[in-house]
Amino acid sequence: MAFPLISAGVFGCPSEIAIAVATQAIRDFLADNDMEIYLVVFDQKAFKISSSLFDDVQSYLDERYIEELLEVEYEGDDRDRRLKALRAPVYLGDEELAAGAAMPMEAASAADKARSLEDLLDEIDDTFSEVLLRLIDAKGKTAPEVYKRANVDRKHFSKIRNNPDYQPSKTTALAFAVALELNLDETRDFIGRAGYALSHSSKTDIIVEYFIERQEYDIFTINETLFAFEQPLLGC
Repeated sequence: MAFPLISAGVFGCPSEIAIAVATQAIRDFLADNDMEIYLVVFDQKAFKISSSLFDDVQSYLDERYIEELLEVEYEGDDRDRRLKALRAPVYLGDEELAAGAAMPMEAASAADKARSLEDLLDEIDDTFSEVLLRLIDAKGKTAPEVYKRANVDRKHFSKIRNNPDYQPSKTTALAFAVALELNLDETRDFIGRAGYALSHSSKTDIIVEYFIERQEYDIFTINETLFAFEQPLLGC
């Protein structure tokens, strides 16, 4: 089924008002029902958030976005070198390897022999899926409440729940952090279970951070803002 943006045509209702009414109706419906709903717009200009929110988020981005800060502060090769270093992948265990490089070879070898593979595997933290399910209980929420607030459908959540080793996308991990109303420290730990981190070289991360800092956890408002800044949406 497809519905037009009612009264936004020849009747002259401003599109931002009509969209706000439509999205609120969608929110109310999804609170009690499971359905995939898509809001389709002709182009970026057809969808607007309030100017005050846009300006506030833009100011927040300007203060934190690394690439734009480096553009102003550095020039030429020095800037490119720093950007390359920031984008370089960091692998789990790099810190330990760096520390081990300073140890005498005999000491490092003895330490390696003292720890078996089984010992190392026993130290693995709980997975993203396991922590997600535990946090749902700890926050006193229900599974449907959380996956709906995360903009994730029931089938997708079922895959997560039934697979302890499920690997989410970063946008899905962030969506659940928002749905669980985690603070920034909790969010960093939570998405870290899936191997992700919040980065100031990502506009998506900064925008999500903006809302979490203000304890504003409405996934629709966050996604509307991400869309306005041409960033990937949270959920699926």
